[in-house]
Amino acid sequence: MQDFAGVLGQTKPKMPFAWPAKLAQLNPIRTGRQPRSRPRAKSGAALPDDVTTLKTSFNISESLRALRRHKWRIYDLQHVVVLCYIIFSLCILPSAPLLKLAAMLALSLLLLMPITQQFFLPSLPIWTYLLHFFSSRFIATEYRPHIWVKVLPALENVLYGANLSNILSAHTHPVLDILAWLPYGIGHFVLPAVCSAVMFLFAAPGTTPVFARAFGYMCMIGVTIGVLLPCTPPWYEKANGLAPAHYGMPGSPAGLARIDELFGVDMFTTKFTTAPLPFAAFPSLHSANAVLEALFLQHCFPKYRAFFVTYVVWIWWATMYLNHHYAIDLVGGGLLAATAYYMSRTRWLPRPQADKSNRWEYDYVEFGDRPRLADEEYGYGYANGFGLGLLERRGADDSDEWTLGSSSSFDSLSRGSSSSTPGILSPTTPEDEGKHIALGLPLQSDAWSGQRLAKESELTGIAVR
Repeated sequence: MQDFAGVLGQTKPKMPFAWPAKLAQLNPIRTGRQPRSRPRAKSGAALPDDVTTLKTSFNISESLRALRRHKWRIYDLQHVVVLCYIIFSLCILPSAPLLKLAAMLALSLLLLMPITQQFFLPSLPIWTYLLHFFSSRFIATEYRPHIWVKVLPALENVLYGANLSNILSAHTHPVLDILAWLPYGIGHFVLPAVCSAVMFLFAAPGTTPVFARAFGYMCMIGVTIGVLLPCTPPWYEKANGLAPAHYGMPGSPAGLARIDELFGVDMFTTKFTTAPLPFAAFPSLHSANAVLEALFLQHCFPKYRAFFVTYVVWIWWATMYLNHHYAIDLVGGGLLAATAYYMSRTRWLPRPQADKSNRWEYDYVEFGDRPRLADEEYGYGYANGFGLGLLERRGADDSDEWTLGSSSSFDSLSRGSSSSTPGILSPTTPEDEGKHIALGLPLQSDAWSGQRLAKESELTGIAVR
């Protein structure tokens, strides 16, 4: 092994095998340590915003300009799907044309003003789900499918050998009623907003918009399955046996009626009796919501994974104890939530950083954990006709506020343009920066730490073998 100090200290490096001395001038290795200048933004290019920055503008023209510059991709079909859901729901609602027009104008305004767009665009699937759920009661009976009464009880006995819901609800007690009411009657409605706020404040910037979209699309699919495949819940079997069900039959609060009697109020009896979809037992959205919340929270705060799992088990027990769902419904909801989570995590969910305790400590954000294919690594996408991946490499001028993984806190760092700012980690190198080539990098080098790109300061002291 040669003395590195002696080699690097020579004024004119020797060329091996008696090569001509002129070739030494072509050696790209710089002798000695050169000062590194701060990267400069290209002429006319704005420096990327802070990843924690929120929009404060009310100017609609900014959103219109972003739409004109937007490069449409296959993922933008999500907006067509959402629009179809909204139009369908408004069409089946009772006639109120002026009110519907006012609602559409208000929604358009909220989506076009940057200050409100950053919140309402990611959460639009949630509002669409709520509209679709409450308007589904107005679907004409002649267009509705057959209500399945025996399917879920049969699957329950085949898979588990018994009806777990009937077993757990056979013995009741006021203390057990309250323990079941807390997650089923309160946590189910409150926790989505609480989880969104916690992730917004303490998780990586951009986590909450991804959660909102995953939550909304998951619930939209769940309600659609309930409309197309209506099945009776356990309370129907207990009250009517396996007699055929028909549309127009009232729903039932089941075990929650004991909570109303215990507190002397009507919190659930009327609401569940007049529910829009009393026979949408499969899949259970109570289970789906809890599983999705637990998966996102354990991703952001892995130290509390046991607590999140405990909550899922708790609400699963509560749904069966209160006679609202079969165990197969819970499994179906959990699978739906897991699918939504892992699809989001693969491409769009920001990676947490263990040394950061809140969103304002993040300097950069990395998205997804799917290994990059070769065509994506070099910028070849499906638009070029020969890429293997489904995503193009996003350029610095892309406007992705309307794509699935975007949000107000998604800045140009995720678009490959962050190299114009010092301290920002990016796999690209500014064109106007000098070339720096290091040879003989050992495999055990920490230039790459996990999935994180090394900072420039970590690469300047590499020795050459």
